Parts: sequence; structure tokens; C-alpha cells
Amino acid sequence: MKKNIVLFVLFVLPIVAYLFFASGVNSFTTLPVITPKIADFGNWKSLNSKKVSLDKKITVLGFSGSDILNNRGNYFNLNEKIYKRYNGFEDLQFVVLCPIGTEKEAQKIIDALSPFTDVKNWNFVFASNEDIQKFYDQLHLKGKLDKNLGTSNVYIVDKERNLRGRKGVAKDQKEEYKEGYNTFHPSELSNEMLDDFKIILYEYRAALKKNHNATKQL
Repeated sequence: MKKNIVLFVLFVLPIVAYLFFASGVNSFTTLPVITPKIADFGNWKSLNSKKVSLDKKITVLGFSGSDILNNRGNYFNLNEKIYKRYNGFEDLQFVVLCPIGTEKEAQKIIDALSPFTDVKNWNFVFASNEDIQKFYDQLHLKGKLDKNLGTSNVYIVDKERNLRGRKGVAKDQKEEYKEGYNTFHPSELSNEMLDDFKIILYEYRAALKKNHNATKQL
């Protein structure tokens, strides 16, 4: 009997704990869709001149606004809490949509991050004020961009260009809605966003495993 208890504590309990925390505190088995099939980017230039698309990528999407340097601490928070943890995931990208004319400021952010971070999956994309507002409006979010066309929130977009978040009943039975994650608050990134991000990654890993098993059966 003692032997069975020891085996349970050593092997079964850690697995149960892992599954609990990996599932996220919001208790969703999948992360709900807030806005389905959002538009892809236009033919907009990125900082390194490569084409950036939302298709077939898990995207953490942000809007810098013209006041990008004054909000640089938000990018450091996001880099430390989320980016560095998952940068090795090949289908992941971080994209910040910026007004044309802020290229030098965006480069300063990259230059500040690069000494201690592999910045290859950081993408700063530039568009006109009108295009940025139009792109944001089609997300159909409750939050609004500020007067500089920026927000401290970032958003999770899946590979099918669905904007994901929380839209359901939380554990305390209160209605829970969350469309974005505030980069000004490291605790929100470490808790809510990290929980939800784990769910997205779990969905895709489960889908890959299912497809792999189906291929083996064929």
C-alpha cells in the first residue's frame, strides 16, 4: 500500500498538476474565437523589407502608435514574458503595426532587444494612419486605439487568421471576456496571456499528432 502511494505521488500527481496548469486558468479546452477570419496585411513594408503575412502563422499582434519609444517598456515586458519563452516555435511571429514615419524608432527597439534576444521573429510593419485604423476596425474589438493609433494591448491570431481570446464563463461563474493582453502589466502577460497561449499551442500540437496518426493509419 505504501509503495502504491509513493508511486502515485512520484509519477501520477506531477502529470495531473501539469495537465491542470497547461490547460489554463480560464478552464477552456480551446481558446474561443473573438473575431473570425480577419483580413491579412496589405502590401506594407516591414523593417527588414520582408513580406509579413498572418496566414499559417500564430501571431502576437500589436499596434505601436506614433509614440513608440515612450512605450518601449511594453515591448521589453512582452519580450521577457512571452517572446523569449516561445521564440523557438517555428510557426510563431510577433508583429507590431506602426505608422509610416516611425521606422527609426522601431529600429531602436530592435537594437535594444538584440543584445540579449534573437529578434528574428520580431516584425515591425508600417502602414498609413488610414490603413492602420481600417485594419483595426475590422477586428471588431471593444477596445479602441488611442489618438496616436496605438494600444498597450496585444492580440493572439491563429493560423487561420481568427483573433482568439476569452469569451465564456470563468470558474467563478462570472461572464469572462478578454480580447487582448495589456503589455504594460507584466503580471497579465505572465498569467492570463501565458495561460491562453499554452492553449493555442496545445491545440496545434494535438492537431499535428492527430494528423500524424491518421497518416500512419493510411
